[in-house]
Amino acid sequence: MRIGVDIDNVLSNFNEVLLDNYINHDKQLRNNGIVNNGVYIRKMFDWSEDEEKQYYSENIERLADLFEPIKDCSKYIKKLRENGNYICIISGRDNGEYSDPYNMTVKWLKKYDIEYDKLVLTNAYNYEEKANACLENNIDIMIDDSINVCMKCSEKNIKSLLFNTEYNKNERKYTRVNNWEEIYEFITNYKKEKINVILDTDTYNECDDQFALSYMIKSQDIFNIEAITVAPYSHKEYNESITEGQEKSYNEILKICNWLNFDTTNKVFKGAKDYICNGYDEDNDAVNKIIEVALKNNKIYIMAIGAITNVALAIKKEPKIIDKIEVIWLGGHSLLQNDNLEFNFKQDVNAVRIVFESKVKLTIIPCKNVASNLITSVYELNHYLKDKSELCNYLIDRFYNDGYHGITERRTIWDISVIAI
Repeated sequence: MRIGVDIDNVLSNFNEVLLDNYINHDKQLRNNGIVNNGVYIRKMFDWSEDEEKQYYSENIERLADLFEPIKDCSKYIKKLRENGNYICIISGRDNGEYSDPYNMTVKWLKKYDIEYDKLVLTNAYNYEEKANACLENNIDIMIDDSINVCMKCSEKNIKSLLFNTEYNKNERKYTRVNNWEEIYEFITNYKKEKINVILDTDTYNECDDQFALSYMIKSQDIFNIEAITVAPYSHKEYNESITEGQEKSYNEILKICNWLNFDTTNKVFKGAKDYICNGYDEDNDAVNKIIEVALKNNKIYIMAIGAITNVALAIKKEPKIIDKIEVIWLGGHSLLQNDNLEFNFKQDVNAVRIVFESKVKLTIIPCKNVASNLITSVYELNHYLKDKSELCNYLIDRFYNDGYHGITERRTIWDISVIAI
């Protein structure tokens, strides 16, 4: 799980230090003490707005050196990371109040042995910015003391834990936590709802399907993989029929799943043996599985990275699934292109027509001018993947020579776009 963690009042005793110093300064200023209870510290005293702003701006960096960690935060963050969780510290310190907020924060975290995987700084006065940072970093749970940050995160379907402070004590909309032991217990027992998916793939067609399939299987913290279905493809110039292509794709799926220890029992299904545009209209295991899975779930995403024949046949056979599925398809080109002579599209135009006319919820990722930007090189793959595993070496070899387009050092890995989105 990917966990976002605020610093001040979540990792540090910000309020405690601030209040002590405000009380001491008030004695020097007018010595009237706290005149407004139940409000934020900066509004508790009878100082003028200019007096308060001046004192805060002139002293906040000094006070930051006095912050100490919240009890047991280091201990439980280490345990969370040991359990495989990703810790992204997201703090609103990039707001013009500190001369070098990033290095100041790195130094403080190191001083108190607080581990993390990534540090992100935002503007504390822009709550939307912190919520967007959570979204950009795929945060599952954000821990913050700000009601406004929790609200903005919740609007983006990010689970929020509100760390208890005096000024947010009356808020009951968000899950409240009082200490790091509670945080640890909540996260340990938290079950994130996964996204139900089917991958419809012509796996052996190039090299990009193998990357996409691996990407999906390695993302099972996000995906509940209901099925992997074999989409049809053929290559006339290589005298390769749809049946031959189907068999190659099926075996390729099993090989990659085996490398990644993914149990394929009742998961991998062969699909159409021809295109609808050739008059094909038969039942097959893939179509039946798509219908079965769609009807039993409230929502299922079909990630289609080949000819859309299986999806079209399923919709045609059982129109009730239209309200249950959302199709994410890599097919066709950008509207800036003059034609749609794209491999996935042109193989079965009739299938495309059925899906388009069905009014199913559909996201299309165009190939040219969109997915075509997903280019990498064999040199980058060697740097990041070589000898990491048997699968990694296979992906590199397949990328270098996919068996259809010759040897090349740079390619577009189109199909990962569907998994990513």
